[in-house]
Amino acid sequence: MPTSTRRARERASTRERIVEAALHILESEGASALTMRRIAADIEYSAPVVYQHFANKDALVLELVEHGHRLMAASFEQAAGEPGIDRRMMRIAADYIRFAGEHPHLYQIMNGTAVDAEARRRAAAPISAVLIELVTAWSQAYDVVLDDFDEACDIIWGTLYGIASLGNLGTVGNERAQRLAQQALRTLLRGWRSDLPDEP
Repeated sequence: MPTSTRRARERASTRERIVEAALHILESEGASALTMRRIAADIEYSAPVVYQHFANKDALVLELVEHGHRLMAASFEQAAGEPGIDRRMMRIAADYIRFAGEHPHLYQIMNGTAVDAEARRRAAAPISAVLIELVTAWSQAYDVVLDDFDEACDIIWGTLYGIASLGNLGTVGNERAQRLAQQALRTLLRGWRSDLPDEP
């Protein structure tokens, strides 16, 4: 194996270990415990090694945000394989809330101000693409013309985010939050199908 190939693999492996250690600290202790020095200690490297892969904590947090969205997107893609568009939509609602409950600290930084809004939008692009695809399939299946497609997706996203927040705060608990999310999404979709005029 060429030396350059071996070094590239070693570098990739070290980067992966850093991300895994950061995720473990974040998930078990919260964002306040996440420091470059702590990560270095956990993987038994010096802090400069961590800085070779991530210029600063902000860069590492962005990587965690992107990682979290990739995990959620993978879950959404599995849901997209459910038979029937209605089942797919309900599965998405439940999976979103379940993810927030299983990864509360990761979910918090994915949706908080740890990274700027534009970076969050870029990181969320794979999830947004799955949601757009599902809403498109749903609107075609029921012959529904949405006045503003992007707005419809934002309404769904905001609804799920709000209910996930209730679940994470312990207000309703995660299992009930999953049911509420499905009920809320079902109500939204039923309303769009009924084609009621907007109230003044």
